[in-house]
Amino acid sequence: MHNPLHTTHSRQHTAQKLRHLQLGAIIDAQGREIPITEQMILQACRQLEQSTKPLRRLFG
Repeated sequence: MHNPLHTTHSRQHTAQKLRHLQLGAIIDAQGREIPITEQMILQACRQLEQSTKPLRRLFG
């Protein structure tokens, strides 16, 4: 039978493991490798969303 507590725990464990994975890296101007973090991705998405607001008003 399906145990909802086990499923919730499994999802939380998987999410926690994924947060610790390196999501890639960028190379800065000095040649240093900078790990890409979840926060960097979220910030980029917010900036993209803000930059498209005027277009959504025109075409939305």
